[in-house]
Order: sequence, then C-alpha cells, then structure tokens
Amino acid sequence: MAEEAVPKTTTNAETGISGGGVKKSGKLILIVLAVVFIAAAAVAFSIRLGEKHALAKETETLAVPSVIVIQAKPEPPQQELVLPSTLEAYTESPIYARTSGYLARWYKDIGSRVEKGQLLADIDTPEVDQELMQARAARDQAAAQLNLAKTSAERWETLRKMDAVAQQETDERSSGYTQGQAALASATANVRRLEQLESFKHIYAPFSGVITRRNTDIGALINAGSSANQELFVIAQVSPIRVYVDVPEIYAPSVRPGLSATIELPGYPGQKFAGNVARTADAIDPATRTLRTEIDVPNRDGKLFAGSYAQVYFGVTVTTARMSLPVNALLFRAEGPRAAVVGPDGKVHLKPVTIGRDYGTDVEILGGLEASDSIVLNPSDSLEEGQVVRTTKAGNQS
Repeated sequence: MAEEAVPKTTTNAETGISGGGVKKSGKLILIVLAVVFIAAAAVAFSIRLGEKHALAKETETLAVPSVIVIQAKPEPPQQELVLPSTLEAYTESPIYARTSGYLARWYKDIGSRVEKGQLLADIDTPEVDQELMQARAARDQAAAQLNLAKTSAERWETLRKMDAVAQQETDERSSGYTQGQAALASATANVRRLEQLESFKHIYAPFSGVITRRNTDIGALINAGSSANQELFVIAQVSPIRVYVDVPEIYAPSVRPGLSATIELPGYPGQKFAGNVARTADAIDPATRTLRTEIDVPNRDGKLFAGSYAQVYFGVTVTTARMSLPVNALLFRAEGPRAAVVGPDGKVHLKPVTIGRDYGTDVEILGGLEASDSIVLNPSDSLEEGQVVRTTKAGNQS
C-alpha cells in the first residue's frame, strides 16, 4: 500500500530565528545608509568650503593690481653729443661817421668783400672845411703875434741891461712873449683837430671782411657819432666763423679747448664742417645749467653765413652713470618726477629721478635709479608708496 502524505509543520523556534535575522539586516542597511549620507554631506561641505576659500583667494588676488615692469637701459660712456647753435661772425662792427656833412659817394654795397683800409664812402663836409681854413688863419695870426712879442721882449731885455727901461716894463714884454707861445700852441691844436675831422670825411674799412648792411645813400645827411645817427655800414669778418653752443652741465668736464667738433647746416644736407673748441666760459650758467662754449670753424670759401642755424656734433666721454627710460615710465607730480620701483617684497617705492636730455619717446636719467631696479611701465596716477602689486616682465606677457 502506498503511504499517505503527511503535511510538514513548522515549529515556533524556527520561525523566531528567521525573523530576527531579517531585522538585523535592516538595521545594518540603515547604518550603512546613514554613514554614506554623512560622508556625502561631509564631502559636499568640504567642497563648498574649498570653493569658498578659493573664491576668497581669487578675490584677494584680483584686488592686487598687476603691473608690467621694465629696467632702465644704460647709456654708453662714449657718445655723440648733438646740440643746436647759431653761427656768428668772428668780428662784427657797425661803422659810424666821425664828422657831419652829406654823403657824397659810397663805393661798397652789401656782399662786397673788402680789405682792411679800403675806402667805403666819402662825405662832403663844407662846414668843417670852412672851420679848418679859419683855424689855419688864426694859427698864422698867432704865429705873427708871437714873432712880434719875441722881438719886443729881446729888445727890452737889451735896454734893461743898459738900465734904459724899468724892470716892470721888461717883465711885461717877456710875459707877452710867453702868452704868444701859448696862443700859437692853442691855434695849432685847433688846426690839428679840424684836420682830423677833415680826414674822417673818408670812411675806411677797419678790418677785412664782408659788408652785411648799407644804411645810407648819396645825399643823405650825416651826423657825427653813434647816438645821433644809425650806422652807415656793418662789416663782418666771417673767416673763421664763430659757433656758440650751450653744453649741458653733465658734459662740461669733457669739453675743453682743442676738442674737435663738426657742424651741419640745413642748407648743406649730409655735409659736415670741422672745427675745434676755441674757449669756454669756465663757469656754469646757474639759470640754464649749461657751459657756454665757442667753436671756431674755418670759412675761407665763405660757404658759412653768419646767423645760420646749425647742429653741433661732439664726441664726448661721460664719467657719470646715465640711463634712458621711456617717458611713459615716469610719474610727473607736484613734488617732481618720480619712477615707481617694485622692490623684492612686491611693494611699490616712488623714487625721485633727475632728468637729462629729452630724446622724444625716451628721456635721459642722470640719477635716482639703479640698473637692477624693476620700474613700472605706464604707472597709474593712483599708485601709492608701499602698495603691493603683482609684476610681469615686459617681454613675458601672454
């Protein structure tokens, strides 16, 4: 016989064990989830905190201005110094009349080259001529009176020896002779004076040169002296020709008599004329801080004209350390020009500088900076002493 199936029954003990395991697994999952949640919250908080710090750091970084820095370029000790100047005649003199009259004739006009002692003009002096004739007549009269006084004095001296006349009368005759001598000397001096005036009717060149002005013409009334009339002629000696130039104080020690120099004129482009320093003032002008220097340039062919503008070229050696700096690297303030120098600590220091020559886009710096200084290019007007900045080299910009 087949056995009948008997249903399987579960005991209470087995059921209890199985339910407890399920509860423990649920708690474990909850704990794991809580840990994960806490870890996620911690990570999120850490990320937010890092972002906050990064934002604060970035804000702080952006608050520090960025500047571009450069270094001053040293100037070579030996260089060509170029200065403006004006040509002047070596000797120039106005010529006035020494006697009065009318201009009878002139012989030289502007541009005429004359030698010393050459006749320039003649003056007609009728009044002086008449005065000279009168003076000569007065001299002849004084000479005749002197001869008479001499004869009379000698005669009375002889009579006095014979005791024929009184001593008083003899003395009077001797005194008359002495007075006659003085009168003749006076008349002779007056004749010589008028003869000299008569000689001034002929005007001669006082030195060799060129006539640069003629301010009279035939028939013009001539008055003697410089205050009564303007000059008749102006004569200038133009070989050699003088060149006056004002040398800046820093170059003054290098400029001495004998130093070679060349000049260049706009009228002769590309052509230079050689000369030498003849003399200097040996003193600095306190108003301009320059040394007045004279250069003599030969001008035998007369190509150089007095009054012309010229550029003077010197080859000088400067012992003082000099540098050049772009104009846009300087701050011009009420207390004077300043350069913004960034120190090793990243802070700005405003240094006063001494400016020399202006090259246009660059200027010469004579003092106040070191070759190693980092100088701010295009500094802002609001830049202050001690301000912290970020620097970038001029050639390292991205």
